[in-house]
Amino acid sequence: MHLNVLSQKLKEALFSVLPITAIVVLLNFTITPLEIPVLLRFLIGALLIVLGLALFLFGVEIGIDPIGHLMGGVLAKSNRIWMVGAGGVLLGFFISVAEPDLHILAGQVDFVTSGVITKTTIVVIVSVGIAVMLSLGLVRIVYNVPLYKVLTALYLIIFALSLFTSPEFLAISFDASGATTGALTVPFILALSMGVSALKKDSKASEKDSFGLVAITSTGAIISVMVMSILLKTDRISANLETGVTRSPEILAPFAQKLPSMAYEILIALYPILILFLVFQELSFHLSKKARRKILMGLLYSFIGLSLFLTGVNAGFMDVGGIIGNHIASLDNKAFLVIIGFILGLSTILAEPAVYVLTSQIEAVTSGYVKRKIVLSALSVGVGVAVALSMVRILVPGLKLWHYLLPGYVASVAMAYIVPKLFVGIAFDSGGVASGPMTATFILAYAQGAAEAIAGADVLIDGFGIISMVAMTPLIALQILGLIYKRKSRKGGLEENGIHP
Repeated sequence: MHLNVLSQKLKEALFSVLPITAIVVLLNFTITPLEIPVLLRFLIGALLIVLGLALFLFGVEIGIDPIGHLMGGVLAKSNRIWMVGAGGVLLGFFISVAEPDLHILAGQVDFVTSGVITKTTIVVIVSVGIAVMLSLGLVRIVYNVPLYKVLTALYLIIFALSLFTSPEFLAISFDASGATTGALTVPFILALSMGVSALKKDSKASEKDSFGLVAITSTGAIISVMVMSILLKTDRISANLETGVTRSPEILAPFAQKLPSMAYEILIALYPILILFLVFQELSFHLSKKARRKILMGLLYSFIGLSLFLTGVNAGFMDVGGIIGNHIASLDNKAFLVIIGFILGLSTILAEPAVYVLTSQIEAVTSGYVKRKIVLSALSVGVGVAVALSMVRILVPGLKLWHYLLPGYVASVAMAYIVPKLFVGIAFDSGGVASGPMTATFILAYAQGAAEAIAGADVLIDGFGIISMVAMTPLIALQILGLIYKRKSRKGGLEENGIHP
């Protein structure tokens, strides 16, 4: 049984990494030739990412997911709002601290700012915001507060804070929102959400409340980084991307150097989750020895997988993204930067394992009426456009991130008032799902490399922000899809399939 699940996860991880790998190899033999050691490190990094991601996803399924369901059930059964709130804060912080995508983003911020904004600072500040908003989201489920009303209030707060936030932190804050809802956080939050909402007597409300918690939680990252920016009142931060450091002739040495530090980071991140599980096991869960052993093995697989994944990312994968972005941006024909950005975005969203989980879930909830292929097509085109527009922003000095995000989020929140409520939760959750491991690694590095090469562009202001774009487009794409199905519902289609506009 376990071998079958592990085999399936290996296929998902391979499909996740293969498109990017194929594009890099193709570019290597055409417009952006790479040095042999750099290419070999990239291929080894890709292999480690495949193995690491497979083991991690397997560990999440047999370890992290069950803990989320069990924790959600315990919180809901307590019938005490303070326990739901306190449990949300505790779980939200520790799960966010362990999120690999957040560690990747924080490491990039630390690197390009030469330590002015440290990795630990970003991880802790974002995790505090996630913790507070996860608690708020769970309380919303308990009290049946409409999702669109909560999102409206939260995005009004974000808009107000953005007026006082520096351009550098504006890009980082929205990127943190997309990065923190990654491969570990999303499955856990969805499991926690379903654990709480499934115990509600109103089945229709329970179905709708199964979605939307990720959306609320992700706003915590934006708000917390913006507040940090305002409180610190940091002067303008300069940044640069030292692509020359990747020209080392060493091939295996970088992996040997990175593995111990990555393993230590993941051990520290996962340790609190282990302690929480053991404490709740004694107080509430009382699982059998077999079930307990299975969850502990899941945590072990998650540790090994994350260690390999982050080693592959940091020692070989991200460097190439920066080099290719830099080379393509240096070409006379700047259209290549936009076109290849669109192709990378298209292949990235098609490759994200969590996207397949979400699209399958949508098809199941709608009893097959909303086809996963239609949802996947809408998402892939949207994300491709998001990456292409991000490249245009790097090329055009006067074009700012908020020129995209402000109308995008205004449209998203406005649509939430007229779109079927089930689609609202699905759409806002999908933003976190779309900005997964490949976006946080290769696509982010590609943008930073391009920003370094373009005169007038800033690595910190223009290089960041791309994850936020990838996280925003699904909100619009899936709500438009919801409006299409709402029109069809007038003919009796959606009501018969369990969707209530």
